[in-house]
Amino acid sequence: MRIINLVMTKKSAISLEFDNILPELLFDKSVNEIRETVIYRGNKEEHLSQYFDVKIDGTCVDADNCTIVIEGDLSRVKRIGFAMTCGKIIADSDVDFHVGACMSGGQIIVNGDAESYAGREMTGGLLEIMGSVKEFCGSSYAGEWRGMSGGQIIVHKNAGKQLADYMMGGNIHIKGDCDILAGVHMSGGIIQIDGNVTQWLGGQMKKGMIILNGKIDKMLPGFVLEESVYHPFINGKYFIGKYKLYSGDKTVNGRGKIWIKE
Repeated sequence: MRIINLVMTKKSAISLEFDNILPELLFDKSVNEIRETVIYRGNKEEHLSQYFDVKIDGTCVDADNCTIVIEGDLSRVKRIGFAMTCGKIIADSDVDFHVGACMSGGQIIVNGDAESYAGREMTGGLLEIMGSVKEFCGSSYAGEWRGMSGGQIIVHKNAGKQLADYMMGGNIHIKGDCDILAGVHMSGGIIQIDGNVTQWLGGQMKKGMIILNGKIDKMLPGFVLEESVYHPFINGKYFIGKYKLYSGDKTVNGRGKIWIKE
């Protein structure tokens, strides 16, 4: 096991881009090589050592056994774990845009909140956010129509607008509340929301499943109540209580399923 510890020594007012700070790129590098890794500050190339101290503990023969721990105020550090394929990243702070975006494997833990587009277009791996996340988590990018298609996102607090826009597969678990338009344009995958949803759940949903354990004031008119079930067995486990099952969105000939606890 190799642990690469990055400790922030200077904060930038302009976001730093961490595309090159990945286990698969750094697992076999020396301390000096890691210090010289190129990161971007706006459109300008910088070296990692200009903002972070680097320490290494242990060795490994492959990136699967490499963990990168990033410490400091990371609220202006974006694209952490972008396109990551293996290994592990721990960010001990709030983080900026695109954490875990396009990742296909490995694990990312954010010990704080995350900005917009967390886990966008994910195809695999695990992204766990211990705080809240802003809009477009697990969604497509602006102007695109393919959202998350695999992997898992766990958010321990709340999620912002348009969670899982154009989601095609994978699993999302929001342990708090969720803002408007969760699951909009969804065509696959599973979303579980333990708190309340503002409104417009599953708009233009074609396929997939949403499980809501909290409350919503009103369902969209494109959803039809199919049945009420006590202790339903959903996605491999029993849910305690009475749930209503809706199907839709009929306005787009959708066959999605939404389970809502009464």
